[in-house]
Amino acid sequence: MIAYIKGSLAETDGDRIVVETGGIGYQIFVPLSVFDRLPARGEQVQIYTYFAVREDAMSLYGFLTRDDREVFRLLLGVNGIGPKAALGVLSTLTPDELRMAVLSGDEKAIAKAPGLGKKTAQKVILELKDKMSLQDALDKFSEHAGQTAGAVAAGTANVSEAVAALQALGYSASESMAAVRKIEGTAEMDVEEILKQALKYLL
Repeated sequence: MIAYIKGSLAETDGDRIVVETGGIGYQIFVPLSVFDRLPARGEQVQIYTYFAVREDAMSLYGFLTRDDREVFRLLLGVNGIGPKAALGVLSTLTPDELRMAVLSGDEKAIAKAPGLGKKTAQKVILELKDKMSLQDALDKFSEHAGQTAGAVAAGTANVSEAVAALQALGYSASESMAAVRKIEGTAEMDVEEILKQALKYLL
């Protein structure tokens, strides 16, 4: 198992990149969402990898965070979802957005991924719902929002209340989380302020 590859970003092409290290260039398939977060060519990059072996091919799939890779693995566990489809999901939704879509049963959000229809989106929700929790989703959200350790508990509670309030107003859990995720500094905000800021993105 190759846990990660660290080296120079040599190429970017379509749905793949090449990372050179030790005189070897590794071709790695990545979600489209990775490209706008990559450094310039020639600069150092660390890619967390998943090594897939099939009868006719061996391929590396890469991600900028361990969380992205873990969600990719979860998607591969869904019957009928292969690496290409899993990359498509992560090209369309962040792990945070996917977790909220699964937990809220938002099949429309998942079905936006290329190559996924309504039935496959329903299958993703059915098979992953028991493997995800709202608390874990909120904890991950807090981590990704860059909050300090001391602010995570309070920030998570306020975010949770804000998401619940937005749902009471008729927004889906994934829409609510996506709006809240766009807000900077939620750790310092009370629930009312988070709601005000979130509604700016929703109205």
